[in-house]
Amino acid sequence: MADTTVIDSLRLNPKDTGSSDVQIAILTQRINDISEHLKLYAKDHSSRRGLLIMVARRRKHLDYLKRTAPDRYTAILQKLNLRK
Repeated sequence: MADTTVIDSLRLNPKDTGSSDVQIAILTQRINDISEHLKLYAKDHSSRRGLLIMVARRRKHLDYLKRTAPDRYTAILQKLNLRK
C-alpha cells in the first residue's frame, strides 16, 4: 500500500486524493513495488507493461505540475527523490 506519510504531506487539503501531487506519490509507490517484483520475476511481461504505463502516467502528471506550479513540482521531486 502507499506510504501514507508522504501522501499526507503532499495533500492540499485533508480530503485530497486527486491532485497531481498525491497522484504522483501514489504512482511512485506502485512503481517502486512493481520494480521490486520484477527483480524477482524477470519474465513477468504483463507487469512490465503495466510498469511502463504507470511511468508514462507519472511523467504526464509531473509535466503538468511543472507547467502550472513549478514550486510544487520541485518540492515533489525532493520529497520523492525523483530525478529530472
